[in-house]
Amino acid sequence: MTRGPDQIALPLDWPQAGDAERFILGEANHTAFDHFRSWSTWPVKATILTGPRRSGRSLLARHFVHRVKGRLFDNAEEHDEETIFHAWNAAQDSGRPIVIVADNVPPSWTIKLPDLRTRLAITPVTTIAQPDDKLFAGIVQLLFADRGLYLPPEAMAYVASRVERSYFTAERVVEAVDRFAISERSRLTLPIIRRALAQAGLTAEGQAA
Repeated sequence: MTRGPDQIALPLDWPQAGDAERFILGEANHTAFDHFRSWSTWPVKATILTGPRRSGRSLLARHFVHRVKGRLFDNAEEHDEETIFHAWNAAQDSGRPIVIVADNVPPSWTIKLPDLRTRLAITPVTTIAQPDDKLFAGIVQLLFADRGLYLPPEAMAYVASRVERSYFTAERVVEAVDRFAISERSRLTLPIIRRALAQAGLTAEGQAA
């Protein structure tokens, strides 16, 4: 087996150019971030990255494989198992790692090909968790900024205290508030945000209505 460039330094320091600037570092994803920075210590030149969809897992994986000239299998459950198997073997020969992004890891992710199942059993796994308060706030602010909108601090505090903190909810919050503000022809004030979230059923007030 040949030895590839497994000691190349990977300066994964944010922000970087392009869409990497959209990756907000927080407690929920710091373990995964550090895992990719220390890829030269992996026992094999492959890793499995799991976590909620919309969590930035694909963004992190794409940035990593671009920097090390590796290979990415995003939504790996949808890929051909033999293709992943051969790519896993090739990564060990070349030293350029593959990243397998999946919703679950075996056995929750059912692998039919025995040889692939054996290899994934020795492949390190890293996980992105649901967002902590700071990360959730950062994501919401970023999504509002994408629409050219500014969320006042008191409004952000209200959102963070009233809705479920998840990546999917962050997107739902921004969509609901933006639509409601447009329909009301209003700025993003706290009363508008309170009514928007209630109407969308994202707060206890809306769910009880």
